[in-house]
Amino acid sequence: MFETRVREGVLRLRRPGTRWLSTGPSGGRHDGPVAYNVSVPDGWERTDLETYVAERRRVAGFEPAGPTLLTGVDLEHARGARCGPVEAVVTAGVSNPAALPMEPSGEASVDEARGETGTVNVLLGTERALPAGAFANLVAIAAEAKAATLLAEVGVPGTTTDAVVVACDPAGERREFTGSATEVGAAARACVREAVAASLESRYADRERPTSVAGAEYGIETTERAEVFVP
Repeated sequence: MFETRVREGVLRLRRPGTRWLSTGPSGGRHDGPVAYNVSVPDGWERTDLETYVAERRRVAGFEPAGPTLLTGVDLEHARGARCGPVEAVVTAGVSNPAALPMEPSGEASVDEARGETGTVNVLLGTERALPAGAFANLVAIAAEAKAATLLAEVGVPGTTTDAVVVACDPAGERREFTGSATEVGAAARACVREAVAASLESRYADRERPTSVAGAEYGIETTERAEVFVP
């Protein structure tokens, strides 16, 4: 589905006539041919993200602009997966896990580290045309599959900096829904599962995987309790 290129630490996904929806910096909906995943170096502390991303694109020789995610994971660990009308490309690192225990204990912890964190970035696209609701739901499907895979692989549902970009083809065959039992939803879940697991396997081929906040370099555990009410 995507033409995928990696240069100078920038991964470009290209497909003309594509609609994107991003949860990353300067996110939201975007129509255009490209999206990016940019690997940042250790110790990175830039906050002028749009300027930084434009600089990195120029160095890599990639134009035009498009939805962009940032990751501390080297792009040699990027992995893709295809299933039916869906494709996903993922970078996965878990040096900054975000745990959500059902019975929290202890004091709240806050991750203030920058630059050396991992991040799980999911870029997922389908050749099908989707209405607005089904398109937005694809973000939830990708996040759910990411969380389920991470729980199975490393015991946490995500990191402090995870992000998702989804894409569809407005000119493709229309599908009204993207739930887990639909053609697009089922394929998306499979693609994210395989790509996340493969990227983790590559990233941690010669190092130990963190399996808890305590065992990681950075991370948080949500210890706050919310008040339950009956509407």
